[in-house]
Amino acid sequence: MLLVSILIRYFWDNTMDNSASLLWGLLFGSIGIGYFVYGKRQRRGIALLSGIVLIVFPYFVSSWYLIVLIGIVLMALPYFIRY
Repeated sequence: MLLVSILIRYFWDNTMDNSASLLWGLLFGSIGIGYFVYGKRQRRGIALLSGIVLIVFPYFVSSWYLIVLIGIVLMALPYFIRY
């Protein structure tokens, strides 16, 4: 019985983490598409680059809190760097 509860807890925790990573990746990927289109139309290199990185980086980061941290930094980058 102890083994079953340990397995359920392990798979439940990993499922929740994977679901959160998927949803955060979807959110930041969608925002990245907006940044990409804006940067391309307005000819703003930093917004274009930030959009591309926002679209791609969730594929390489597995923990949801790092996805949120990196995503917030990348979203704020075009505001502070005017290029």
